[in-house]
Amino acid sequence: MARVLIATAPYVGHVNPATSIARTLTSRGHEVVWYTSRAFERAVEVTGATFTPMRPHLEFDPTNLDERFPARARLNPLKKWEHDIKHLLADFIPDTLDDVREVLRVFPADVILTDVAFVAGRSVHHHTGLPWVSFNPAPVTCSSRDTAPFGFGLRPDASPLGRARNAALNWLVQRALLGGADRYLAGREREVGTPPSGRFVLDAMIHAPDVLLQGTIPELEYPRSDLPATVHFIGALLPDPATDYVRPAWWGELTSGRKVVHVTQGTIDNTDFSKLILPTLRALAGEDVFVIATTGGRDVSEVRAALPVNARVEAFIPHDLLLPFVDVMVTNAGFGGVQRALAAGVPLVLAGKEADKAEVCGRVAYAGAGIDLRTETPTPRQLQESVRAVLTLPSYRERAATMRAAFARHDAATRAADLIEAAARKGERPVSTREAVALA
Repeated sequence: MARVLIATAPYVGHVNPATSIARTLTSRGHEVVWYTSRAFERAVEVTGATFTPMRPHLEFDPTNLDERFPARARLNPLKKWEHDIKHLLADFIPDTLDDVREVLRVFPADVILTDVAFVAGRSVHHHTGLPWVSFNPAPVTCSSRDTAPFGFGLRPDASPLGRARNAALNWLVQRALLGGADRYLAGREREVGTPPSGRFVLDAMIHAPDVLLQGTIPELEYPRSDLPATVHFIGALLPDPATDYVRPAWWGELTSGRKVVHVTQGTIDNTDFSKLILPTLRALAGEDVFVIATTGGRDVSEVRAALPVNARVEAFIPHDLLLPFVDVMVTNAGFGGVQRALAAGVPLVLAGKEADKAEVCGRVAYAGAGIDLRTETPTPRQLQESVRAVLTLPSYRERAATMRAAFARHDAATRAADLIEAAARKGERPVSTREAVALA
């Protein structure tokens, strides 16, 4: 049996996807130690893994980054990208590397598993020589001759003109717009004795690991002719089914015969309900639909005060229980929630721009399974018209059903565990998704 060290950045969307992997590994008899924030201690322990915490000064609340970094709130989206590469990724490299080295002194792992935001993984790999598996719970970030840079929200284009566009934009991002942030991260790596990767930071996240577990399906990703052979599409890494959730008193209304619309702002960008939840409630107040809003664990009083008669609000409802009743989901495009919806065959209306959200929106629209509003602050009229379109045009439901079938063909946790086991057996390189297709 193998000894597996998991190390993840302290984000819900990066920790939760790994819980099913950890549980699968421990169920197979592997010894698993997991290094992350104390906020996730319970989530780690229920998988059977042994929890080990980050140093206290590395802890922060990812749902309120502007409190930890006050200047961040005044930055435009591009400057936020630059800030976050420097201060949420690069600045954590020295201390997290030291922490992991300490863990390895008492737990001599055979393989390390990180998420892509745990950028000290490359330094750990360099200094220890351990096989390194990384997983990506977001869309593919690396540049390609067939796609525009990550974050632009542009559709892929592999035509000669499109490739010229892509090359120009990739150069602009890597050398100019985010070149300073990339050099800053390389400098922090040099401080700990890690040689340069020779790649832009978003490229290195995908190219550098021995094995990259891409937590989605090819049908929800842009086609690329130059995808690294180490990338394996494993399917969606979804949370475990709910077992002890107490359904609210109104639950029976879900089967009243009205179409059900679910609106959510996820668990991170959910401090300002005027962005999406409140406009959606206003937009659908006069429609013959039943609206379910969830606040991602936040206090519901602000939403409840504006609640029309055809809507209900809860702080949290497990998606595995709610989505079977839902006809369309309105979301700010968190990748986990989007994949959960599509895995249930639910089409989407999307309103997201920051972080990876523009890329998530673009991929759903490209797949034909939803409408991208191309803003994070849609008007009630935009929302009303888009929800009506998704409910009435059969193409959205048909494409969502196709996506559901595609997701059902994957068992992400099992495939991930298989690849981690193979990586732990030094010298055995697993067959990639692209190679498997070529051999079929």
